[in-house]
Amino acid sequence: MSLIKSISGIRGTIGGAVGEGLSPIDVVRFTSAYAHWLKEYSQKSHCKVVVGRDARISGEMVSHLVIGALMGSGCDVVNIGLATTPTTELAVTMEKADGGIILTASHNPKQWNALKLLNEKGEFLNKAEGEALLNIAEKELFNFAEVDELGKYLGTVDYLPKHIENVLSLELVDVEAIRKANFTVAIDCVNSVGGIAIPALLEVLGVTRVEKLNCTPDGHFAHNPEPLPEHLTEIANLIKSQKVDVGFVVDPDVDRLAIICENGDMFGEEYTLVSIADYVLSHTPGNTVSNMSSTRALSDITAKHGMQYYASAVGEVNVVAKMKETQAVIGGEGNGGVIYPASHYGRDALVGIALFLTHLAKTGKKVSALRAMLPNYFSSKKRVDLKPNMDIEGIFTVIKERYKQYKINDIDGVKIDFPQGWVHLRKSNTEPIIRVYSEAGTMEQAEKFGDAIIEEIKRIAKL
Repeated sequence: MSLIKSISGIRGTIGGAVGEGLSPIDVVRFTSAYAHWLKEYSQKSHCKVVVGRDARISGEMVSHLVIGALMGSGCDVVNIGLATTPTTELAVTMEKADGGIILTASHNPKQWNALKLLNEKGEFLNKAEGEALLNIAEKELFNFAEVDELGKYLGTVDYLPKHIENVLSLELVDVEAIRKANFTVAIDCVNSVGGIAIPALLEVLGVTRVEKLNCTPDGHFAHNPEPLPEHLTEIANLIKSQKVDVGFVVDPDVDRLAIICENGDMFGEEYTLVSIADYVLSHTPGNTVSNMSSTRALSDITAKHGMQYYASAVGEVNVVAKMKETQAVIGGEGNGGVIYPASHYGRDALVGIALFLTHLAKTGKKVSALRAMLPNYFSSKKRVDLKPNMDIEGIFTVIKERYKQYKINDIDGVKIDFPQGWVHLRKSNTEPIIRVYSEAGTMEQAEKFGDAIIEEIKRIAKL
């Protein structure tokens, strides 16, 4: 059993003893803490909260607990049922709600679920807000409403049509161009809410030829739900055998987008954002943002358009904060997460699909040709296991001194920019390890960068 408490939400496996997994007691405790925090944050005695969930098996059970706990805490609830994460984020602002809770463990396997917590803007809580909420939960500082102050159930509303309407309203989404291109599209929605949302989106975009895989929203994931190449062999083979123009794969809550070329090759999750940014910047001058562990290709593309790239700390809330600070027109993360402020400040695979199909239609190129036009980098992801209570910050201080002749960014761990690539070291929030990400023009060089830094860490830590 596992229970991970972080500023971005509460994630755990279903079942087990209280405090050892995401038990019903834990669901109620953290929901009640959120309700208490929300009242303090909004300075309201009675709040309105939107609740949406992905299709995982435990979703209905967790939803009942969350809705009941919110009502018991004096909050009115708008239940949007099966909904993507970006749909829920948009629903918060459209409902003029005070906050929202998304019930999804994102790319985690079916035994996991989570409470992802939103503010009144439909955005994730920042670090200070998250820490305040966790303190409320730990000390059980919340109180429940008396009978006359109980929250109301305001009904179940389907917000997908409004989400799709939002996508269609975007200036850079050209439905007519997509329709004329007459694409054949393959999709793999891992038997979650993407199986509802993505076919509906493609239909209104004028895509009539759709090859569907795993589109039954029953939570029985047909493969590992994280959209990595090793999990996507079925759709890759389908694309090659059925002469499909492009493939789209989403994770269970539809905030990550992986693209597959017409020849079955992976476009690369890192390059979802890069390609869409190339299209957006060609029409909308402005800055870009991604987190420090994302590919340098976005910086290169941004420079090509004469604009400025900025790096943020890892985490969607940090990317969004940096995008607002720099007035970025496009941003996101290298896991296929596209954040397009013209729609909203949240990773959104529906927005990504609509923009990419428009880009593809207007260029008249094949997907593999679009990929070949982008700067090409290779990335490596490694880890160093440490002894508990080891001074990780001290290790980082020594590393920074040893590599001070290069550009150093230490807003989230340590990132060293070399002329041929980069290495990013950051400590895990849940275990005594240092994650070592590296990137270069060849996989061999990326591996060398990572291995060299790992050896340095081991010497410093005397491992």
